[in-house]
Amino acid sequence: MNWYLDVLKKYAVFSGRARRQEFWMFTLFNLIAAIIVMAIDMAISTYPLLYVIYFLAVFLPTLGVTVRRLHDTGRSGWWILIDLVPFVGFIILIVFLASEGEAQVNAHGPNPKAAPAY
Repeated sequence: MNWYLDVLKKYAVFSGRARRQEFWMFTLFNLIAAIIVMAIDMAISTYPLLYVIYFLAVFLPTLGVTVRRLHDTGRSGWWILIDLVPFVGFIILIVFLASEGEAQVNAHGPNPKAAPAY
């Protein structure tokens, strides 16, 4: 849960680097929260109102952690736009996000693995 809250605390931070664990744990908790919000939304018959509000609330943190994850692999945050390429863009982006970050200091900052993890 700390991974989710840490990303929300860095609401619109696009600089720096994010570890794989930070990105994927945020993605997991975000998916779980979205499913819960959607279920509540359907239960009270307001679908998709609450879901859209939740989506808009976490859009910038999701974008920020994705850009920081790309920075950790040594790529520019603009690589997120490869997702717009039909069929293969999403697969290429997933490969980039799942690949290991650079061990040394890169143009986006020091290795985040050097900092203590949870």
